[in-house]
Amino acid sequence: MGRLEEKVVIITGGAGGIGSGMAKAMAKEGAIVAIVDLNEETGKKTEAELQTISPKSMFIQANLMDHKNLGDIVKTVVDKYGKLDVLVNNAHASKQMTLEDATQADLDLSFGTGFYPTFYLMKAALPYLKETKGNIINFASGAGLEGHATQGVYAAAKEAIRGISRVAANEWGQFGINVNIISPLANTPGVEAWSKAQPEYYEAVKAKIPLGRFGDIEQDIGRAAVFLASEDSQYITGQTIMVDGGSIMLH
Repeated sequence: MGRLEEKVVIITGGAGGIGSGMAKAMAKEGAIVAIVDLNEETGKKTEAELQTISPKSMFIQANLMDHKNLGDIVKTVVDKYGKLDVLVNNAHASKQMTLEDATQADLDLSFGTGFYPTFYLMKAALPYLKETKGNIINFASGAGLEGHATQGVYAAAKEAIRGISRVAANEWGQFGINVNIISPLANTPGVEAWSKAQPEYYEAVKAKIPLGRFGDIEQDIGRAAVFLASEDSQYITGQTIMVDGGSIMLH
């Protein structure tokens, strides 16, 4: 028996990067994983990989900017599997620029793919998570926690996600629902591309990580998500879990 045996999990942005790492880690613990992504080609490829581990897992193609229809994602999963145990709001798209240069379109992209889908999917999932006493895992970033330059619109959306996560933890604890936040530092495809484009800068950043490396999307970030989705974390809620090799140590 895996730690997540027969638990039904939704992961947004699940076709690649951290999302796919979490999906594989959870599937290996017995979870049935529904990955949600805009990219059909990558989504189907990841779905095929997942099904070799957890045959009932599936891919749902969806545009998270289509906020009115986000409830359909939850309905599709519950109609197929009869329940929902875990919601993971991982997807987020954003551009880098200074606050001075940020436009409404930049804000709309960051909040439209990150904050609003997190908010609406949490609401849509609530009735089903009440039934299972389930878990919500949302995502923060060091960009918001430390105020990284050129990350203003991204940081704003990430901190908004942290804010509603804490409120939900307070409001929904009475239903046995845990709401926690992961703030990761991982060796994603984007980081790998950056390491090749700016190797000296990459090495300098890596040298400042106390554990001396970027996290693995499955073994580090994925395993932390498994913990937060499992029975082992049932007395933890409203917390920001730094899965970043010690880069940021919260007080």
